[in-house]
Amino acid sequence: MVGILKPAAHIDEIPVDKQSALYKRLRWQIFMGIFIGYAGFYLIRKNFSLAVPFLIEQGFSRGDLGVAMSAVAIAYGFSKFLMGVVSDRSNPRLFLPLGLTLSAAISLLMGFVPWATSSVPIMFVLLFLSGWFQGMGWPPCGRTMVHWWSHSERGAVVSIWNCAHNLGGGLVSPLFLLGMMLFSDWRSAFYMPAFGAVMIAVFALITMRDTPQSCGLPPIEKFKNDYPESYDDKQEKELSAKEIFKLYILPNKLLWYIAFANIFVYLLRYGILDWAPTYLKEVKAFSLSKSSWAYFLYEFSGIPGTLLCGWVSDKIFKGNRAATGIVFMILVTVATVIYWKNPAGNPTVDMITLIAIGFLIYGPVMLIGLYALELVPKKAAGTAAGFTGLFGYLGGTVAANAIVGYTVDHFGWDGGFMLMTVACLLSIVLFFITGMSLRNSQKAAQA
Repeated sequence: MVGILKPAAHIDEIPVDKQSALYKRLRWQIFMGIFIGYAGFYLIRKNFSLAVPFLIEQGFSRGDLGVAMSAVAIAYGFSKFLMGVVSDRSNPRLFLPLGLTLSAAISLLMGFVPWATSSVPIMFVLLFLSGWFQGMGWPPCGRTMVHWWSHSERGAVVSIWNCAHNLGGGLVSPLFLLGMMLFSDWRSAFYMPAFGAVMIAVFALITMRDTPQSCGLPPIEKFKNDYPESYDDKQEKELSAKEIFKLYILPNKLLWYIAFANIFVYLLRYGILDWAPTYLKEVKAFSLSKSSWAYFLYEFSGIPGTLLCGWVSDKIFKGNRAATGIVFMILVTVATVIYWKNPAGNPTVDMITLIAIGFLIYGPVMLIGLYALELVPKKAAGTAAGFTGLFGYLGGTVAANAIVGYTVDHFGWDGGFMLMTVACLLSIVLFFITGMSLRNSQKAAQA
């Protein structure tokens, strides 16, 4: 795959007087490519959740469907990690659209071929394949951002780009409702988002580019005269997988801390999101339309929440990502408990708390991704992002799907919410440890 998707060759730099205009145009174009391109992955990453209530009616248990749903997380965790390594040595312009198209093909299969949803093992295998292809989304976006935006502007760019999660995830419900209105077919939860994803893959192929050097431009650090303290010419050298792991991943204790924090942030994020249609229907007596719009609002409320988190991190906490994460996770814990304890018959409270959780949880998700990019050289950015994703998806999302599903089967929804509340508290502890360790490292470096 690396041979087919190898990075674009460097070409001679264009004249200095033309660099600024080309950089400006390409950065807007490329940002739209990675933003809309990554949103396309979310159209087909969690659409299975909307089909779960209908599959339960067909006789599947919540626990069994949770196992099937966990296949995406298991595959995605490994794939994001391994594909991160491949991505660091590939052309993102080809890498991202290929993964999106293959994942969409799986969703189309599940939507149009009845046997594809006939048993848990079949659904598990197909969702595993989809999750594997999904792992080809984040790493090329991370690689693109560290090559086209300098260190001082990257925080704002990442926080805005991170809203692609919510754009794609939020549009799943309206597309599903449109499919139900047009075709009266619950399987439209699979094929309606998949059609959109294919069109987005084409858009990403047209708009994305590899490195600035492949477009005749100098490295972004040179162009912006914005060099991180650790920057040198070696950062422009492509690294082997062995060098990335040996030098920048395995011995990086801060990266390990945020990777473990990611487990618990993702457990809450997907524990709430993936089970919202089922929980709201079974416990809060929401209609299909109302629970679908609640799902939509959860995702879209993450957009202003993520932007606020980035601003708070930069302006109030002066770049202290850990302190910002702690504040947001404390508020998430409060909102989760209210959502859990609010009696049925108060849909306004349910909606407000679900919106609040969505508003707050994506900020910490963004902070962990930003940490991953900033703690390693840019040639190792995809691998670092994949490393934290491995923990988040393999640990957090699998727990949110399978463990929460079986916990609810055996101990009711109270047991499921106890599990998610503990996850919130553990994430706060790990953010604190990360912040203290980073501050101690910085003091040692200054001494």
